Amino acid sequence: MALTENILKQIATLEAETGIKRTLFAVCPNSTSVIKAAFRAAKRNNAPIKFAATLNQVDGDGGYTGLTQREFIKLLTIEADAVNYNGPYIAAIDHGGPWLKDVQSIERWDTERAMNGVKKSFEDAILAGYHLIHVDPTVDIFLPKGEIIDIKVVAARTVELMVHAELFRRKNNIPPISYEVGTEEVHGGLADEAVFDTFIVELKKGLKDAGLKDVWPCFIVGKVGTDLHTTTFDKEVALQLTQKVKQFGSYIKGHYTDGVTNPEDYPLCGMGAANVGPEFTMSEYDALVELEEKEIQLSNGIAQLSNIKNTLWRLVYDSNRWKKWLQEDEQGKDFGQLTEDRKNWLVKTGCRYIWQHPEAVVARYKLYENLKRHGIDAESVVLGKIEHDMDKYFYAFNLVNLNSLLK
Repeated sequence: MALTENILKQIATLEAETGIKRTLFAVCPNSTSVIKAAFRAAKRNNAPIKFAATLNQVDGDGGYTGLTQREFIKLLTIEADAVNYNGPYIAAIDHGGPWLKDVQSIERWDTERAMNGVKKSFEDAILAGYHLIHVDPTVDIFLPKGEIIDIKVVAARTVELMVHAELFRRKNNIPPISYEVGTEEVHGGLADEAVFDTFIVELKKGLKDAGLKDVWPCFIVGKVGTDLHTTTFDKEVALQLTQKVKQFGSYIKGHYTDGVTNPEDYPLCGMGAANVGPEFTMSEYDALVELEEKEIQLSNGIAQLSNIKNTLWRLVYDSNRWKKWLQEDEQGKDFGQLTEDRKNWLVKTGCRYIWQHPEAVVARYKLYENLKRHGIDAESVVLGKIEHDMDKYFYAFNLVNLNSLLK
C-alpha cells in the first residue's frame, strides 16, 4: 500500500475507535527555511507532515528553489535527520499539469510539448522517491479568454498523465504511489455537481480502458470556499463534497488554506488534507524584517547593515512575478500605482520566488552574521516564527501525537 493511503487508512481506523477526525497538513516547501521549520514543528507535535511542491518550485531545471526532484528528496532526508524526526513524511507534486509551470505558459508551449514536459517531471519525481502526484490538467492557454476547458478534455488528459506515471512506476519496479486530481480553481470545472459527476465517470472509464482500474486518486481537490483572497472555509459545501467522494474511496483535499479563519472545521467536515503555502513565506518575511529592525538598533556596532527589506522589495519587483497575482481591476497597472496593502501583500508572498537570488542570500547572510556578533541566533528566530504559524494547523487538524498511534 502507498504511504499516503496507509496513513489515511489508519486515521480512518482510529476515528472508528475514538471518534476523533483528522486532516493531513501539507506544507508548500517554498524555501529551505520552511522545510526546516516544518520538520521541527512536526517533531515537536509528534505528527506526520506532507510537502506539496509545485513544478515552479522543484523540477528538473531547479525551479525557483534551485532544487531538482532528487535534491529535494535528499534535502528532506537531511533535515529530518537533523532534528531526529522519525515519523512519516510525504513528498508530493502539487498542481502537475500543462502550462501550470510558468515557463510553459510564458513561452506558449504547444499541447504536446507541454504534456511531455509534465510527463518528464513526473518520471523524475517517481525516480527520486516522491509518494504522491497531483495531476491537474485544468488549464489550456489556447482557449479563448473566459472560456472554461471542457471537462471531458480535463478527464482525458488526467487519464493520460496518470497512466503514463503509473506505467513508468511499474516498469521501474518502484513501490506504489498515490494520486490527487482536480483543482479548486473555477477553470477546473469541478465546482458544478453535474460536471463533477461527468469527470468521475470519464476518469473511471479511462483508467479501466487502460487496464488500470485498480488505480484511483486518494484525493480529489474541492472548491471549499477558500482561494487566494478569501479565508473562510465553507463547511456546508465541504460536507457535501466529502460525502460525495467517500463512495469512491477518496477524500477531498483543500488548497489555499493560508490564513483560514476556521481550520478546526476541516477535520469535522471529513477533509482528507489541506495545503498551506504563501502564508509561510509571509511568516519568513515578517521575521526577517523584525530582525532587521533589531539590526538597525545595534547599528553603532555594525560595519555594514544588511538592508534586507529594501533588497527583497527590489528583487521581487525586478522579477515581474508579482504581475501573475494582479487582480482583475489591477491589470495593466505599474507596481507604484497599487495600494500600500497590495504592494505589501505582493512582496511578502512574492519573496518565495527570489529567496535563492544571490543578492537575497547575501543580505540574509549579512543580517544573520551581524546579529550573531550581538548574541542573537537569527535563523532560530526565523524558524520559530514559521513554526509558530504551522503549529495552529497541527492542533486544528487533530494531528498532535498521531505518530505515536500510527503503525
